[in-house]
Amino acid sequence: MLHDPSSYSPPLSIREITLGQAEKDTLRKLGAELAAIAALPVHAEKAELWRRLNDLQSVRPMVWINEIPWHEMNVNDELTLRTVHPWARELETRLRRTLYQWRHMPGDMVVSDFIECPLAIHSTDFGILEDVDVVKTDAANEIVSRHFHIQIREPKDIEKIRMPVVTHDQETTAVVFQAMQGLFGDIMPVRKVGQTHIWFTPWDYLIRWWGLEEAMLDLVERPEMVNAAVERMVDAWMAELDQFEALNLLSLDCNNTRVGSGGFGYSSEVPGTPFDPAHVVPRNMWGCSNAQIFSEVSPDMHWEFALRHDLRWLSRWKLTYYGCCEPLARKIELLKRIPNLRKISGSPWNDFDRMIREVEDDYVISFKPSPAVFIDDTWSPEKARAQMTGVLDKARGACHVEVIMKDVSTVRYRPQNLWDWARIAMEVVQG
Repeated sequence: MLHDPSSYSPPLSIREITLGQAEKDTLRKLGAELAAIAALPVHAEKAELWRRLNDLQSVRPMVWINEIPWHEMNVNDELTLRTVHPWARELETRLRRTLYQWRHMPGDMVVSDFIECPLAIHSTDFGILEDVDVVKTDAANEIVSRHFHIQIREPKDIEKIRMPVVTHDQETTAVVFQAMQGLFGDIMPVRKVGQTHIWFTPWDYLIRWWGLEEAMLDLVERPEMVNAAVERMVDAWMAELDQFEALNLLSLDCNNTRVGSGGFGYSSEVPGTPFDPAHVVPRNMWGCSNAQIFSEVSPDMHWEFALRHDLRWLSRWKLTYYGCCEPLARKIELLKRIPNLRKISGSPWNDFDRMIREVEDDYVISFKPSPAVFIDDTWSPEKARAQMTGVLDKARGACHVEVIMKDVSTVRYRPQNLWDWARIAMEVVQG
């Protein structure tokens, strides 16, 4: 997805891809391993379980791990790259990580029976670049501490937020597709994939430009300015989405695409009708939103400065997901104003007794156990198990749940602990 640093899109202006024989052999070997895994019948079975969950007919809680500290995970050179060409290294990374996760911590992952060729899509984004100081505790870790320099101070500064311009470099897409066909065409299908799920988070951006304390004070002191800024952000995202639709760049996400901050998007209700496979529109897809910075903001202010603006965006999609790290247990009644809401994030800071009671079986709770379990000096499987059973025992028979381990910034270079967590999680949900 665009606006998400973990997403993958080929760099622009690739006009030729020339690989050595050793690089081709490496990629083809990985592709053959992936094809063998993708052919297993378990993936159709898992996809059906995800569909049942998202259709509010769940058989059991589903498990998935994402946002993994890959720099700490290499064991026996399973993630060591052998290719040299930058495009090949990006592709090799994707393949190796998929194979690694399947071998060691699959949970309920579903492996596609094709290889994605992402369209070479570019957006100019919102006109403001982060002005930030970065502090690292681990040079290899992509998770860093940031201090943002304020760029929005007065109402006139809102004009710095620009409407994005979207382009599709069709020549690059054609070159990459041809290269992938040459590598994998006789192994498994290669399929062009456009923009899938979009991570819509206006406040994640505004807070970086505005300043945390400054923005929170302005909710009270300058509410008109805050509302104007949020509205302009929604306008910018809507303008970008209009271009995705007009350029026919959208692709379905009712598959093993992550939706919101949760699990996969399988559902019998998506894409819905009307649906033209040759031209996917937002109404055939999942939407999402959140306001993580509003963790301690009242429900009334959450509505005033976030959710009522979000509804313009959320109303364009078939089903929606709300939330990320912010605790939402005391805001369930507020979230029920979203007419197409299907999933609600249950971060570790929630009152799950209240959340389960108020959600009932009307939505899916996307339960996120705390990744802090991986930072203890001694790994405790008992602690990991208790963390899950404490919530899932209460939810059993009362609501629909997925278990998502995310935001794992470190496992202290002990990847086997994350493998063990995946095993425990599957025992808990299948028990």
